[in-house]
Amino acid sequence: MEINIIRGQNQIGGSIIEISSKNIKIILDIGSNLEDKEIVVPEIDGLFKGKAKYDGVLISHYHGDHIGLATRILPEIPIYMGEKSYEIYKVSNKYMGKEYLKEPKTFKPEEEFLIGDIKIIPYLCDHSAFDSYMFLLNCEGKKILYTGDFRSNGRKSFEPLLRKLPKVDVLITEGTNLSNDKIGKINLTEKELEKKGIELLEGNDRPVFVLMAATNIDRLVTFYKIANATKRLFLLDTYAGLITDTIGGNIPNPRTFSNVRMFLTNQNKYKILENYPKNKIGRKGIVNSNFMMCIRSSMKQYLEKYPEEFSFEGCVLFYSMWEGYKKQENMKEFLKFMEEKGAKIISLHTSGHADEKDFDKLIKKVEPKIIIPVHTENSEWFKRYEHCEIICDKNIIKI
Repeated sequence: MEINIIRGQNQIGGSIIEISSKNIKIILDIGSNLEDKEIVVPEIDGLFKGKAKYDGVLISHYHGDHIGLATRILPEIPIYMGEKSYEIYKVSNKYMGKEYLKEPKTFKPEEEFLIGDIKIIPYLCDHSAFDSYMFLLNCEGKKILYTGDFRSNGRKSFEPLLRKLPKVDVLITEGTNLSNDKIGKINLTEKELEKKGIELLEGNDRPVFVLMAATNIDRLVTFYKIANATKRLFLLDTYAGLITDTIGGNIPNPRTFSNVRMFLTNQNKYKILENYPKNKIGRKGIVNSNFMMCIRSSMKQYLEKYPEEFSFEGCVLFYSMWEGYKKQENMKEFLKFMEEKGAKIISLHTSGHADEKDFDKLIKKVEPKIIIPVHTENSEWFKRYEHCEIICDKNIIKI
């Protein structure tokens, strides 16, 4: 077998990894670069142009740096992704008027499938994207484990996953949190975040705003639990409400949860709101209740129109996203607007990526002969595993 790191080595995001046997070629993830303001399609013959040379593309999860180029590949090449992951991806892109995959092949956790002579087992893992996967590839007597993005501090236990994973020949692993400013830091768990949030709101009876990604379902559950514990109505706009309703089950959503309400920020989406007659709420209902509202920086215009009798003074805005976004102009402007209105901004966030102890547990369990770091700016960190061959400076690896 041969592994070709087309893109994603010594950078975070934009992963494109080729795995080939004598007869079959597949791609692991097809991400766009995080720093690209517009999607840039790389010149890869047989994948994006020319005659198709690949037998399949596996998508680990729906974040843009893993799926962003999926609609640009040649139409003859089948794409595989998790069932729920696809549903969220589809709803999200459809809502925003973006292009999306129409009919990918979907898989379920631990249901083995074949692409030619490559046997694939998807393992559900914990990440800030719902329904994320690691892939175990078995071909020509070799086992390769690709981690995608993962962590152990969410609401899924890491230990059961570790118990299922076999020893492998090659580990292709992310290393997002291994930059020098994060070395030595242990991630807070979502449950610890929940406890901290409840403590921070003790004695505060004012409304709360939460600035977070609507597709970060673990985080949404965390704040729902904080809202419940502090006796606040949990408010989702039509975008976040659609996503949670798509997942359903025990995920807080405006269709089956009596203390979750959906509100409207854009009149063009009124038809969506009509589908939730029991759980919709208008601006007047909101200002007369004690609430926790999930928001995004794009909602500035909506919040500006709140009636004068509603005061933001004494409200808390929990910032629950990557700190780097604060450098972006639209985020700066929004946070300044909320501060000027009187809201107190508090960072309450934890990473969606593995920390050092997670890598240590994983590597001890699967005992790889070779480690290939991707999705990291500090691949040298892995050289502490002296019993493994660490490959971080060449693209093509034969095994």
